[in-house]
Amino acid sequence: MKTSLTDLFVKSLSKPGRYTDGDTKGLNLQVKADLKKYWVYRYTFDGKRVDLSFGSYPEISLKEARKRALDARNKVNQGKNPKPIKKSVVVAKERSETPALTFKDFADSIVATKRAEWRNLKHGDQWAYTLETFAYPTIGHKALDEIETEDILTILNPIWITKTETASRLRGRLEWILAAATTRRLRTGINPAAWKGHLQTILPAPGKVAKVVHHKAMPYRSLPEFIARLRELNCPAALALEFLILNASRTGEVINGLKVEVNGNTWKIPAERMKAYVEHEVPLCDRSLELFTLAESLDPGSSYLFSIKGKALSGMAMAMLLRRLNVPVTVHGFRSTFRDWVSEETDHPSEVAEMALAHAISNKVESAYRRGKLLERRRKLLLDWQSYCEVVHNNVFSMPDQKAA
Repeated sequence: MKTSLTDLFVKSLSKPGRYTDGDTKGLNLQVKADLKKYWVYRYTFDGKRVDLSFGSYPEISLKEARKRALDARNKVNQGKNPKPIKKSVVVAKERSETPALTFKDFADSIVATKRAEWRNLKHGDQWAYTLETFAYPTIGHKALDEIETEDILTILNPIWITKTETASRLRGRLEWILAAATTRRLRTGINPAAWKGHLQTILPAPGKVAKVVHHKAMPYRSLPEFIARLRELNCPAALALEFLILNASRTGEVINGLKVEVNGNTWKIPAERMKAYVEHEVPLCDRSLELFTLAESLDPGSSYLFSIKGKALSGMAMAMLLRRLNVPVTVHGFRSTFRDWVSEETDHPSEVAEMALAHAISNKVESAYRRGKLLERRRKLLLDWQSYCEVVHNNVFSMPDQKAA
């Protein structure tokens, strides 16, 4: 775009592109996607087009850029190339004028961009947590093209054996971020976090180090006493956790639940928030409806079912509540508790329980039962489950580890 540049015009530019100064032949202002601005003088020397960087704006003003362009044009007219012959001189000059992008700044921008594709907000939190906890202390301050294999090993070695799953996921995230940097020409060479043909020759395979640990679940006979403890607490996390237990739901389904999704005594969860990408209807028992009323009294006017100051609960809110109560189980494990109770204490059909859990069914025979929503049969099941949860039993067991559904 060719125009007569002015200080006000240059300062106010907010659209990426190349802007040519109509008053100074060959002088251009490059506005990048991140809206950073750089002066470039374009000229022809020995039959080849050359771009000469003058530095960034506003460090280099319009007046100074025009002065440098005039000096460069005079050299060209004298048969001299104003651009230094040695590439290292140019690189050093550009780096002195434009600070190198650090790994932390670039990684934060990648996470912010990828959040749009994640259905579960917890994924973004996990990316941010692992990077901030394990990666940034070592390479957060480094320029992208300075990161080497030894840096990645410094990050991964301390947790590769003790926290294998976390370390493996972190390695994949580092590989993705550094690959993105290479794509954008912010670094060159081998990806130091790559596994195949690289780190696999140094680190033991994750699958051979440690097996995936299943979610810890509470024995169903211990649940009524725990529910009684929850009801003594008057906080959104406790209300949300009881609701999750009563409806055998997942964390993301509950914390992002909206009041507009509830119609009478049925809660309709949209497909985009379900693991199987299929809309799911939940028949609500009386206690679930009471929990909505209690949540509303704690945060009036919120659009969420459970919230604090109008904002959805954190993905870790219920897990932290369990930790504070010194209950050694996971939030997801309560789905296993529900499934065990159905199998061992009731005559409710397996397909009804599986549909209550919104599980994907691979068995064709059982899938045939799923063509209908079985809403009333599931309502009866959840009413029985509510009744069970509200009666404290005398023979309460301890809480050993169990596999979660």
